[in-house]
Amino acid sequence: MTSKDKRPDNSGVWLDFSRRDYAEMCRLQEVLRHKRQQGAIPDVVILLEHSPCITIGSSGGYHNLLADKATLEKNGITVHDTSRGGNITYHGPGQLVCYPILSLEGEQRDLHAYARKMEEVMIRTLQAFGIVAGRKSKFPGVWVEDSKIGAMGIAVRKWITMHGISLNVCPDLQHFSFIVPCGITSHGVTSMAEVLGQPTDIRTVREEMRRQFSDIFQISMRSGKLEQLIEEEYLETT
Repeated sequence: MTSKDKRPDNSGVWLDFSRRDYAEMCRLQEVLRHKRQQGAIPDVVILLEHSPCITIGSSGGYHNLLADKATLEKNGITVHDTSRGGNITYHGPGQLVCYPILSLEGEQRDLHAYARKMEEVMIRTLQAFGIVAGRKSKFPGVWVEDSKIGAMGIAVRKWITMHGISLNVCPDLQHFSFIVPCGITSHGVTSMAEVLGQPTDIRTVREEMRRQFSDIFQISMRSGKLEQLIEEEYLETT
């Protein structure tokens, strides 16, 4: 490991959630980002699954929304504008989402290096389950041959990261047919369950992603609770 790979403060906190609403998690990230900027909390990494939703990134993507309102309502899918980079994507149960709230300090202020590390977290997690995945030069995210298995959409405000990555473990792939994922028409979408041809336990994948994240970012993480990080006023409104 080079000096550039080392983080100035190599400790942080995991927040593990089960299924959460997308808008709620966006608001939480903003609260945590502000507190991290003030130095009031350490680095925080959120792991969770989302309720079914479609999100539109800062580059737009409504033209890639293929389903009408009635179809979305029938499938319990909400639509959200979001501050992350990128186009349109789907989140839902069976998809593991990772949202780091990290301070990129000193030599860590390299957005391209940060993005590559986030992709590497997914690549190594998949490798642990016997899945060979990699990058495509023209498209962000992680791929198994010509099918996307992991998406990435990040945001950085005053050198504090938000949003992150989503790894398709065992989601309902039919829901991806309601959009043109990330605006890419030439390639499809897959999941770990589809590649392996068998059910995949998302809890096991979650544990592996935790290990890989800590190793790649060289950060020692401990499990924490939300109420230990933010004020009761926020908790009372969620």
